[in-house]
Amino acid sequence: MKRLLRYIGRYWHRYLFGVFCTLATAVLGMTIPYLVREAINAIQADRPAQLAFIVKLICAAAILGGTARWFSRFVIFNCGRDIEYNLRNDLFAHLVKLGPGFYERLKTGDLMSRLINDLTAVRMMIGLGVLSFTSTPLVWVLSLSVMLSLSASLTAASVTPYVILFVVMYRMSHSIMDRSLHLQEGIGAIGAKIQESLAGIHIVKAYTLEEHHAAQFRKLNDAYNEQGLALARIRGALLPMIRGAAAASTMIVLIYGGSLVMKHRISIGDLVAFMTYLVALAWPTTSLGWTISVYQRGRAAMKRLQEIFETTSSAMVEENGNFKLQATGAAAWEGVYFSYFADRDGDPNGTAPVYALRNINVKVGAGEKLAIVGRTGSGKSTMIKLLTRLIDPTVGRVTIDGRDLRELPLGALRRTVGVVPQEPLLFSDTLARNIAFGRIEASPDEIAQAAHVAGLDNDIAVLPRGLDTIVGERGMSLSGGQKQRVTIARLLAYNPSIVVLDDALSSVDTETERSVLESLSQSVRGHTTIVVSHRASTVRDADQIIVLDKGEIAERGTHEELMARRGIYAELFHRQLLEEELAQY
Repeated sequence: MKRLLRYIGRYWHRYLFGVFCTLATAVLGMTIPYLVREAINAIQADRPAQLAFIVKLICAAAILGGTARWFSRFVIFNCGRDIEYNLRNDLFAHLVKLGPGFYERLKTGDLMSRLINDLTAVRMMIGLGVLSFTSTPLVWVLSLSVMLSLSASLTAASVTPYVILFVVMYRMSHSIMDRSLHLQEGIGAIGAKIQESLAGIHIVKAYTLEEHHAAQFRKLNDAYNEQGLALARIRGALLPMIRGAAAASTMIVLIYGGSLVMKHRISIGDLVAFMTYLVALAWPTTSLGWTISVYQRGRAAMKRLQEIFETTSSAMVEENGNFKLQATGAAAWEGVYFSYFADRDGDPNGTAPVYALRNINVKVGAGEKLAIVGRTGSGKSTMIKLLTRLIDPTVGRVTIDGRDLRELPLGALRRTVGVVPQEPLLFSDTLARNIAFGRIEASPDEIAQAAHVAGLDNDIAVLPRGLDTIVGERGMSLSGGQKQRVTIARLLAYNPSIVVLDDALSSVDTETERSVLESLSQSVRGHTTIVVSHRASTVRDADQIIVLDKGEIAERGTHEELMARRGIYAELFHRQLLEEELAQY
């Protein structure tokens, strides 16, 4: 809650004005019962002039009270909206800085639930909740002050049911907090399931698993429904208890207060005023149960948001907007070992950790071309993740121009290294804006040139609106090969110092891959280029080729040197030539 208080502190002057308006609303509202008492006394004393004046005062108090109430709600509610706005912006800005490990633990649907449902619960707490928490004590204090001045004994008797009620509600508030937290988690689980199922709807249909997924959703929905009913049972019990306490207080006033009137210890005007004050306490007390529920739900929501804010990534380096990495493009992996389970590999018996990469020592000079070849799962993509600092080495270091990546601001690093990933991701936008995604200021000519080099001319020609065609969510209107070539065009428009192709053309045939790479080589001439591929025949022109096998460098050299060695590389090369020959028949 400390983080939330910092946000509230930004708007303290507005909250102060809102509280002042709430105080004015309460004071004016509590003035009316007192004026009613005076009006009854004026009627009994047959003073029409005084009665007319009191009626005018009642009208004025009602108008001023309504105006103050409008200002209090407007100001405090808007503060809640503004804090929700700032929280959502800060939360999203924090999320995009977190590393892949965080997103492996939390599902997208759950994160969406936190950014929408949990933030709404927080806004309710700091908007309606603050207003209710402010007005209720004020109404009680002012009402009790006047009631005590009328009759201390009647006041003590009439508020006894409310005191008992407050004790019971305090005990119930902890259960509301726990069940609200479970309910928010249930919403997150449902959101995650919806997102997962809809994102993979083609696979679900291909394997006819519609009923299976529907059954899984029903199970989650049943659990959420049970959690909601459990919370509703507690919240539902609050209103009858509050109304019961109000009814008991009214009965006490009628019986005991009536006896005091008959004994001439208080006047009828005092009794009517007392009853009016008691009625005035009914709504704040009724809303108190709802306010407790809103507060506990908001606390539970803020706890879930705080979990995200407290998560940090090892790659989160303080950015310096003035820092520019003047990289020539020389890169190196120096004595690198990496384990995806470094925090769990420790063994008291001394068993060696399970490393995805072991003893990687590679240097690529500025403007050179490095090829990384190997079978599936040999560690090729892990080397690229280290270069872009999506992960950090368990042992050793990765450098650009001799500087450890951990010393560089991430923004500067990732403006220097551009990657075409193994799994292309496009956004539901035009083809042109997807190509210019990394460099939104790119001109139409630059976008068209990047598309040409990526081999997209024929594909663009058949699209209904050319480069202005909307490609759909995740680029679903394009084939796998087309999406990969669009991501290559995106890289070309980005124009980084170090170009990385991480198996970027695995979804196209060998001939198309070779054609695109030849065209690409002309465009990135002078740039350091790193090509990752499981196809040995497409990297023969590299200055240096390394062959990974089970996380280690098994071979290195030029194409001719590796072919002469007749090792893994030669085997991959000959196997691929055979596959190409068979594909022609």
